[in-house]
Amino acid sequence: MAAKSNAVRTTRPERNDGAERARRAVGTETQATNLDRLIHERTRLAIISALAVNASLTFNDLKGLLRVTDGNLSVHARKLEDAGYVRCTKSFVGRQPRTEFKLTSSGRRALETYLEQMESVIRTARDK
Repeated sequence: MAAKSNAVRTTRPERNDGAERARRAVGTETQATNLDRLIHERTRLAIISALAVNASLTFNDLKGLLRVTDGNLSVHARKLEDAGYVRCTKSFVGRQPRTEFKLTSSGRRALETYLEQMESVIRTARDK
């Protein structure tokens, strides 16, 4: 039977999680740490991106375009509205309620900043 080694491990085991790899790839002081977390979420990014290329979209237009549930769209749109990135207007067409969303100038600036930061992250990652 082989004897057990009592040697002490002197090197730290490397972490294999995605966050650690990302920090090594782009560094801790890059734009990645400053991303707007409100926009960075997938559904909210999709909402704000769709509104950036359309003057306005109705609730049903967005729901169909993004393939999300009523509740999911409602929650994410409300967060964007609370931040001042999206304006929500409710009206009636005949007897049918109509909810329409528009991107605000603040939302457009936030999206532009987010895109610039993401481009910086991508450039840095490609340069490594």
